[in-house]
Amino acid sequence: MKNLSRRSFLQNLGIGTGAAIVSAALPAFNTVAAKKYDGKKLNIALCGLGRYASYLAEGLQTAQYCRLAGIITGTPAKAAAWKTKYSIAEKNIYNYQNFDAIINNSDIDLVYVVLPNSMHKEFTIRAAKAGKHVIVEKPMAITANDCKEMIEACKNAGVQLAIGYRLHYEPYHVELKRLGQEKVFGQVRLIEASLGYKAGDANEWRLNKALAGGGPLMNLGVYCVQSNRYVLGEEPFSVTAQFGPVTNKKLFSQVEESITWQLHFPGGAVCTSTSSYNCSVDRFFAAAENGFFELSPAISYGPFKGRTSKGELNFPTINQQQTQCDEIAKVLLAGKQLPAHIAGEEGLKDMKVLQAIYEAAATGKRILIG
Repeated sequence: MKNLSRRSFLQNLGIGTGAAIVSAALPAFNTVAAKKYDGKKLNIALCGLGRYASYLAEGLQTAQYCRLAGIITGTPAKAAAWKTKYSIAEKNIYNYQNFDAIINNSDIDLVYVVLPNSMHKEFTIRAAKAGKHVIVEKPMAITANDCKEMIEACKNAGVQLAIGYRLHYEPYHVELKRLGQEKVFGQVRLIEASLGYKAGDANEWRLNKALAGGGPLMNLGVYCVQSNRYVLGEEPFSVTAQFGPVTNKKLFSQVEESITWQLHFPGGAVCTSTSSYNCSVDRFFAAAENGFFELSPAISYGPFKGRTSKGELNFPTINQQQTQCDEIAKVLLAGKQLPAHIAGEEGLKDMKVLQAIYEAAATGKRILIG
C-alpha cells in the first residue's frame, strides 16, 4: 500500500518483549538446544506468490520438517524470479491453467493456497483432487458453504486440510490460551481484541469485494474472532455489530471501512472487537474475575509484548511461518490426523461467525450463531 502498508505498520508496532518472566518458555519453542532433524521432509508448493507467500518462503528456508519445493503463479516474471531465488526445479513450477497436472508430480506433497479469498475454494478443491494435502490461508473462504465444500472435497480425496492459523503455535498466544482456558485468573468476563491498519491503495485486492468477500472483517477481524474462541475455549452463540462511518467513499465503495461487534459466549464473557482499514490498532485485553492479561502488539506478525496482573510476559520471538509449517509437517509425516484446532472445521467455525457479524451490522439486530 502506498501510504502505509500492512507490513510496515505491523513491523512498526513490534516494540520488543517484557523483561520479567511470569512463566517459563515452553520446551517446544526452545529450538536452540533441539536436535536437528535430518529425516524426510514434506515438500510444499506455494499457490499464489503475493506478499504473504514471500513470508512463507523465507520461513521455509529455516524449516526442519518441510521445504519449499514448488510454486503456482499466474505471473511468468514471478515464476522466473522465484525459480532463481529459491532453486526451484522447472518441473515443479505451474500456472493456474496447468495446475491440475500436479497430480502426476510425486515431488509435491502439499499445496499451500495463498491466493485472494474468493479463490481459496477452487484451488483447495483442485489440490485435493490431485491428491495433495492442503493448507489454506485465512479466512478459509468467503462463505460457510464454500468451507463445507472444501472440507468435503479433502475428505473424499483422502487428504488433510489445515488452516493457516500461525498464532496457534506462537508462544505468547499459547500462553493466552492457557490463561483463559485453565482459568488461571478465574472466569474471563471481558475480552477486547482489535486489529486495523490504514489502507491507501485503491488497487489493493482486499478492497475488491469479489476477491476479498468483504473488508477488514475478512482480512483482520478473523484474527480477533479466532483469539476470542481460542482463549475462551467456547463458541459464541450470538452477536451484535455496527458498521463504522465511511470517511473515504472512493476507497471504500465495495467493502466496509471499519466494523465493530460484540460476541456473547455461554460462560458469560462478552468480546468486543473492531477491525479497521482507517486506523492502526493491534491489541488484545482479557479481564477475568481475579486479574487480567494482555498483548500489544497482539495479533500481528509481532514481536509481541504482554503482561498479566502479576507481571510481564516474556517468551522467545519465533518465525511464525516456519513454526506453523513445521508443526503441521510433523503430523503429516507421521501419518497422523491433524489436531482439530488447525483443521478445516476450525476455519468453518470462524466463517460462520464472520457471516453472522455482517448480518448483524446490516440488519441492526442481534443474530444467533448456528
